[in-house]
Amino acid sequence: MVSSGEQPLLIDGRWQPAGSGQTFTACDPYTGSPATTAAAAGTAEAQAAVDAAAAAQSGWAQTSPAARAEILVRAADLLEQRAGAIAATMTAEVGATAAWGGFNCQLGAEMLREAARQGDPPGREIPSHVPGKRAFAVRAPAGVVVAMAPWNAPVILAARAVAAPLALGNAVVLKASEHCPATHAALAQALVDAGVPAGAVNLITHSREDAPSVVEALISHPATRRVNFTGSTAVGRRIGELAGRHLKRALLELGGKAPVIVLSDADLERAAAAVSFGAFMNQGQICMSTERVIVERPLVAAFGERLAMRARALRVGDPRDPATEVGPLIDEQALERAQDLLADALALGARLLCGGELRGRCFAPTVVAGVDSRMAIYHAETFAPLVALIEVDGEEQAVEVANDSDYGLSAAVFSADVEHALAVAGRVQSGICHVNDASVHDEPQMPFGGVKASGWGRFGGSAAVEEFTELRWITTQGEPREYPI
Repeated sequence: MVSSGEQPLLIDGRWQPAGSGQTFTACDPYTGSPATTAAAAGTAEAQAAVDAAAAAQSGWAQTSPAARAEILVRAADLLEQRAGAIAATMTAEVGATAAWGGFNCQLGAEMLREAARQGDPPGREIPSHVPGKRAFAVRAPAGVVVAMAPWNAPVILAARAVAAPLALGNAVVLKASEHCPATHAALAQALVDAGVPAGAVNLITHSREDAPSVVEALISHPATRRVNFTGSTAVGRRIGELAGRHLKRALLELGGKAPVIVLSDADLERAAAAVSFGAFMNQGQICMSTERVIVERPLVAAFGERLAMRARALRVGDPRDPATEVGPLIDEQALERAQDLLADALALGARLLCGGELRGRCFAPTVVAGVDSRMAIYHAETFAPLVALIEVDGEEQAVEVANDSDYGLSAAVFSADVEHALAVAGRVQSGICHVNDASVHDEPQMPFGGVKASGWGRFGGSAAVEEFTELRWITTQGEPREYPI
């Protein structure tokens, strides 16, 4: 069981401290006070966790898909039953509002249930040219999966990281974020309590300083067969390089700079509502967050006024207050980054429509107009409640600006003409694009992932089957063959 004091590691079915006795502390983003003290694993614990997963792999793979599915569904039920406590832990560790914490548990549970439905992928027969031969393409568990989840949607993204691998018969090592070790441990605890056998799920927590060595030990271990990582593009590049060096297949879901294109015939109220949600939900700390709104020039003033009005109305403050809609950013570095990006834009001629001020450890929802490519905010992922309006002359320039980014995760297009908007969406370079809806949207059964610097591979539904299984060719030979020698 997870203790009420120091958060331990989970290795081979046992909750235990780091062998060195070292710990680290995750702090409350709103108060700055300590939130969780957790075991600081080193390379020895990382290797032991993969060893345990490797020892459990065969037994878990041979467990029937139906039995694995039952366990995941029980874990989903437990997540929902424990949602109040888990949401409170999220508030303490990452500054989540109550609504965001509850939604994390709900969608995390749905991730587990959807994976349970995908856990028995059908094979198919392929016609052979050889008389008497039957050939089959079948899916088999890949082997030990190292899963690395971030802090910003900690239950959703940790559940997504482990659900499909487990459902498909792979043992897992979950590497928790140093910002939210107890939140990630709550998911591991639900899986253990639901009946995942010892070693089939393991949890590693570590300090920020030890992250590089722990990650390398996890990926380089000979038993590791798959890696999945959700987080920044900068770290994702290092994960991808390390996985490639060891010939490990990696699924990377990285940063974003989501554009929303508002065409000349768009419903501005509807678009403003979607952008406000997409830009300011969870303080803009979502990979799909709306960061660029590309608006045809004649609409900028009217649209900006509507969006700024919505931004000013949002309640900013203590995430423990049920009325709060926008809480703190994750740490001081995030606050400083948001301030620097805003200051740079304003110095180069952008116009502040609302926000910009600090309220304790919170950054007020901020709308900046007149943004262009000279400004850092045009290019850089803000990961803050800070959205840029970019003025364009017509649809062609709108698409050009939308694609003028290293990122390509999520996007949206607003227009009264849905068929035309779909055509525009088809030209946007992103893994996900929504017509007349927010850039922030996820469902467990959908293929989720990006292009360009937003990563490669897809989580979700049947797409995850390809990521976490090996495709094998199996044959039977009926009548005897005549061989040439």
